Amino acid sequence: MFLLFFLVPNAFAQDKGKLMPFKKIILEIEQQHQVSFNFTEDNIAGLELVPPKKSLSLVEKLEYLAQKTHLSFENIDNKFINIYKKENQEPLICGYVFSNTDKKPIENANISLSNKTQVATDANGYFEFKKEDKNIFVISHIGFVTKKFTAGNTDSKDCLQLFLDPEIMQLQEIKANAILASGISKNKDGSFEIKPKKFGILPGLIEPDALQTMQQIPGVNSIDESVSSINVRGGTHDQNLFLWNGIRMFQTGHFFGLISAFNPNLAHTISIYKNGSSAFYGESVSSVVAISSTPETAEKNSFSAGLNMINADVYGKYNISPKGYIEISARKSITDFVETPTYKEYFNKVFQNTTITDFSDKQNVDYHSDKKFGFYDATLKYAQKIGLKDQIVLDLITIKDNLEVFQSAKVYDINSSENNILRQQNYGGNLSWKRNWNSFNTTKINVYNSAYELRANQSTSEGQIVIQENTVNNNGVNLENNHILNSKFTINDGYQFNEIGVTNLEQVTNPDFYRKVKDVLRTHALIAEVKYNDTISRIYFKAGSRINYIEKFKKYIIEPRAQFSYGISKSLNVELLGELKSQNSQQIIDLQKDYFGIEKRRWIISNNSTIPIQKSKQLSLNLSYIKNDWLFDIENFYKRVIGITTSSQGFQNQLEFVKTTGDYEVWGTEMLIQKKMNHFLTWLSYTYNHNNYHFSNYEYPIFPNNFEVMHTASWAGIYEKNNFKIALGTKWTSGRPKTSPDNTQIDPSNPTLIYHKPNSDNLHIFSQVNFSSTYKWETDNGIQYKLGISILNILNRRNEISEYYRVSSLTNSIEEVETFSLQRTPNVSFRVSY
Repeated sequence: MFLLFFLVPNAFAQDKGKLMPFKKIILEIEQQHQVSFNFTEDNIAGLELVPPKKSLSLVEKLEYLAQKTHLSFENIDNKFINIYKKENQEPLICGYVFSNTDKKPIENANISLSNKTQVATDANGYFEFKKEDKNIFVISHIGFVTKKFTAGNTDSKDCLQLFLDPEIMQLQEIKANAILASGISKNKDGSFEIKPKKFGILPGLIEPDALQTMQQIPGVNSIDESVSSINVRGGTHDQNLFLWNGIRMFQTGHFFGLISAFNPNLAHTISIYKNGSSAFYGESVSSVVAISSTPETAEKNSFSAGLNMINADVYGKYNISPKGYIEISARKSITDFVETPTYKEYFNKVFQNTTITDFSDKQNVDYHSDKKFGFYDATLKYAQKIGLKDQIVLDLITIKDNLEVFQSAKVYDINSSENNILRQQNYGGNLSWKRNWNSFNTTKINVYNSAYELRANQSTSEGQIVIQENTVNNNGVNLENNHILNSKFTINDGYQFNEIGVTNLEQVTNPDFYRKVKDVLRTHALIAEVKYNDTISRIYFKAGSRINYIEKFKKYIIEPRAQFSYGISKSLNVELLGELKSQNSQQIIDLQKDYFGIEKRRWIISNNSTIPIQKSKQLSLNLSYIKNDWLFDIENFYKRVIGITTSSQGFQNQLEFVKTTGDYEVWGTEMLIQKKMNHFLTWLSYTYNHNNYHFSNYEYPIFPNNFEVMHTASWAGIYEKNNFKIALGTKWTSGRPKTSPDNTQIDPSNPTLIYHKPNSDNLHIFSQVNFSSTYKWETDNGIQYKLGISILNILNRRNEISEYYRVSSLTNSIEEVETFSLQRTPNVSFRVSY
């Protein structure tokens, strides 16, 4: 095969007089002269001849082919060439269909003839059909006004050029064009949509980071400033479903949560559902975050590179053909080369009160520490259209964080040292095929895999080695069909298969200990949903359900979903969302010092007993008013999640070692007031939520949730004019719950922690002021430059984000351990694009 691959083409090239299939000849002419041939297979079937010389011009080649065949060639502007028989051919009518706005060809337009025959246009907008006595036909396409045409005496030698006008409906917008910032909007199904390429600016952000941006939405918070701990309406981070091009991601952050793991300059659309998500989304009892890097329309070749005080990245897109392209992105930390002030603040924030800093706290003589930290992520996309109806897309992603810390100290002539290695990584791949059967029916199939690993390796001078490992392997197949019944009704149906395997390993030497547990769960799901959208009556309704079957437990779970929206008037809209969902996997904490106390959560899957299947139900009612660039939005919600375990909630009080199951119940209100004035946008948001645990088998069955932030208020002022943008904002939250010890019952000679009722107290108020600004300019040769600067926590406020207590082995007393948010943290970015 190797010899044939190289020798056969060479021999073929030398034999210039050899007959060649006619179709292959015109394909070579298409590539050499950048033209497109239109023909019917019957006219060229079985035709072979000696190809014309490549040195000939296009006109000379067409004359040569006309002489050697029974065919005629019609050259239209050296772009399109129609092929038809010279004689004895049945009369044909041909034409091209274009958009009247941008003059681009319209593909898949339907040509309906009087005898009920239908043909469709190709990628060049070309069509042809047999000539009849009555040459009347109708051209239709979604998004364009249907038109009737009469061909007259036109024949195939003189193709028609027809133009369709876009179908424009004058509708009053129900939702604001921009919410919080340009590039952020709210859809009729209740989801928030972020367009990073149209993203404006938000306080503290100079890049359209998906996970940082979503925290500006009312009801979305992070109690520890981490994108690896996003709490939506009181839920934990693992209860959110994060999808990147259809791949479930188990790692969402770099730098152990301070930076999003998804390249902010890559995504095209980010959809965020707090409630009422589509029935096609499973494995989540809280929100859904779906990130897509596939563009909605074809884009030109592009390249960009950027640098900030944490990482550098590159991005490139190249069209390998008119119907295919390849896209590559890569991002890597610069901490291997330089330690910037931003990196130092991040490092201090992440590693405070962990075993990394515990070692240095206990030593006060001749202490030395060497640390290496770095991260990277990379993506690859290949998209190719096949023919007029098919498209395949391949997506690959890799994310990795690596930390190495060596510490040593000499105390009383005794050497003590530790070597810590922590690695976290997530790989994923998705292959999808999409087929447009016609203008009303579409099928999409995708096969995906996601592999996650968290591994810690610790060795001490005493010869003890501790290894901890948590791995997840998730793969599956999704089938989705879309049927457009008419302009108002759409039906979607499909099937999903999902397999998840989780392995947890613990290995210790001196003394020896080994434990490895692996669990696998397979689920099947049938999905159906219907959508009704009437823009005249301003009614939107979408209802669906998924039926899950879990093989291992032989159990069925039905999950109905519904979204309803009604425009009471042109300015006032009401929205009702509801859903039932379930989840088979979750993150737990066995010990707070696992994985050095940095990324201490490990994934596990349900066993349907001590680790139940989590189930949620949620209902929300939204009222919005938009007029004169004012937006008033208020949403009341109720949410309950059952099947949670104490190990998944991160307790650091008397429940830290208690193993029991229960639920949490949260209700609240989210409000947003926004005003746009020319180039200035300002908004104020407020969120109230009341969130309680219910553990019926515990002595205190009801108490506040660890993730309850009862009051949250945010304000921002944003100015955007031409290429200059600036934003200033502040965020204020009431302190999260904490549990204090009962000092009256502590024996100083033998201190033992005895607590008050769980979460009966609160931390101090959290308050932060953030700033950001960007400026973009472009040179005459089309190269764009963008400079950005941001400052987090301008006032350098010392905000406490967690507090717990422990018995100190050094002082034999109870000590209070506090964790604080980022101090004043500047960042600067520079980007070049063309």
